[in-house]
Formats: sequence, C-alpha cells, structure tokens
Amino acid sequence: MQKIIYYVASSLDGYIAGENDDISQFILQGEGVEKYQSDLANFDTVIMGRKTYEFGYQYGLEAGQPAYPNMMHHIFSDSMEIDNLSESVKIEKLNIDRINEIRQNSKTDIYLCGGGQFAGWLLENGLIDQLKLKLNPVILGSGTKLFGTSKANENWELVDCESFSDGLQILTYNKKS
Repeated sequence: MQKIIYYVASSLDGYIAGENDDISQFILQGEGVEKYQSDLANFDTVIMGRKTYEFGYQYGLEAGQPAYPNMMHHIFSDSMEIDNLSESVKIEKLNIDRINEIRQNSKTDIYLCGGGQFAGWLLENGLIDQLKLKLNPVILGSGTKLFGTSKANENWELVDCESFSDGLQILTYNKKS
C-alpha cells in the first residue's frame, strides 16, 4: 500500500496560510520551491479537501479541472458538486475505506495537498505516513493550522533536513511506529 505524504508549506508557528487564506508571506520562489515542484513529479495521485481545491480558483484553476496535470485528483467533500469534471478529477465522500482503496490502487505514493481540516482528519485516523514541511522563516500568528482543529498526539522522526539560502527548510518526518 502506498504512503500518504503531507507535503505542505508551514510557518514557524504551524500555519499553512494566514488570515483569509493569505500565503503572501511564504517564500514562493527559489531553490526550495523548485525542489518542491520537482518532487511533485514523483506523484501520480493527489488527495485534498474541498477548501484546498477551491483555493486554486484564485490562481486560475477552473472548477472540475486538475490542479496538477500529471496527477489523478481525489477531492474529499461531503458537499462539493461540480458538473463538468475532468476524467482526472473525482469528488469523494470522507471515508477511510475509500482512502485505503486509493492507496492500494495508486502506482506512487500519494501527495496530500494542503490540508488543515482534512489533514487533521487523516492524522486522527492514522492515515498520514510522512510529513514534508516546507518550513518558512515567518510567524503568522493566526490562519489555517497545519492540522486544523485536530487534537491527535503522535511522535515523528526527522529523517531529512534540506536548508536553502533564502531561509526555507524542507523537513521530512516519518511516523514512528
């Protein structure tokens, strides 16, 4: 079964976006961002929640179209409805069995894009295998938390740390068994 990898930008205080989904204080270009974009080529499947998918609309994503052309998309929402879905975009109900089915059928590890509430739900259900945090040297103070309102308590092991000249770090953690 493939791993679910939560690969996400974070502030030092654990926010993946500031107030009103503001990401303008994050490092948006440079070596670390290029590394992240290069790493995305290793995935053929992406999972995300409704809010993360809709976040792409402000960057030109059209409803029903894939955010990542090379990936099969599974958007988890109990309320989202889109009429004209691309063949590579599926809307799914929040369901552990469905997540595991996607893990079994994917040819690569699975990219968990964005998160907050959805990532928190996955964490609480033991479904995140690896964290790859693009740690930005900024404190946001409020916004969207890395794991939403989750109260999960887990230990992780740092397995890799890449530092870039602009202050960005990519920290890779595996879940401790």
